[in-house]
Amino acid sequence: MKAFVLRSYGSADQLELTDVDTPVPADDEVLVRVRASSVNPYDWHLMRGEPLVARLLPGGMGLLGPKLRILGCDIAGQVEAAGPAVTAFRPGDDVFGLLEHGGFAQMVSVRDELLAPMPRGLSYEQAAAMPMAAVTALLAVRDAGAVQAGHEVLVTGASGGVGTHAVQIARALGASVTGTCSARNAELVRSVGADHVVDYVTQDVAQTGCRYDVVIDVAGSRPVTAYRRVVARDGRFVVVGGPAGRWLQPAGHVIGSFALAPFVSPRIASPDVVGCQAKKAALMTLTELVEDGRLAPVIDRRYPFDDLRAAVSYQEAGHAAGKVVLAV
Repeated sequence: MKAFVLRSYGSADQLELTDVDTPVPADDEVLVRVRASSVNPYDWHLMRGEPLVARLLPGGMGLLGPKLRILGCDIAGQVEAAGPAVTAFRPGDDVFGLLEHGGFAQMVSVRDELLAPMPRGLSYEQAAAMPMAAVTALLAVRDAGAVQAGHEVLVTGASGGVGTHAVQIARALGASVTGTCSARNAELVRSVGADHVVDYVTQDVAQTGCRYDVVIDVAGSRPVTAYRRVVARDGRFVVVGGPAGRWLQPAGHVIGSFALAPFVSPRIASPDVVGCQAKKAALMTLTELVEDGRLAPVIDRRYPFDDLRAAVSYQEAGHAAGKVVLAV
């Protein structure tokens, strides 16, 4: 089978399309023929080996070279085979999943706890656009943010992959949502359910005089102290992302936010999508929202599998409105 293999840390040029052995599923694994995948910041951070501090953490990146040779955490496809301990899936089933790695390949073996049946009515590309971004948004809005009906919610970076899902999930929970984005993406953010849109280029959302029960900070471009006048008493500030950086960012933004927690009034939380032990349950919740008509992925660009390097470079540039997907 074909897969993109990461030979060494660096740019997307380090991703080499080559022949590799087809994986054999273990007892609790499912062999999936990948029909579509998508690109996330998670992927290119691993590709570049950045932030460098992450190379020192146990179980993470390799110190001098990548431990994970085939990247890609989002997949949608068809079950080819299942291990003897798997009872939930059988050959021919359409599935989508949130993997640790391996999605930038024609076939991948996945633990069945990381997969769920694909939502009815979605294409493979639409389903592949969801796992990392939508699960992150779900954990941020529902769990870390504890958003409830009647809440006023602010989503920064509302036009990106996580942001477009976060706006929709907050609305599905009964909240009123304000999203920040550039003017060119304002209509997109309104179309996914934002009640109000703030152009961050021309207007400082912290100076609008509005107060929010929950701030979902996807953009991560400003410290939590900049939002002190925005978060209501007993409100929550949820740190999702941060600026890219070679040494410490975006982890530094998250760490810095928690370091300030004793000195600021809002409760600070952050979703841990990588460490989440209930990925299947999260995917099933997303399926319910999709099939109820309350959630739909937004796709910015589609690339053929052979053009993965171009897809990664485009996503890394930071201008995608919604998701960047691959047809395998």
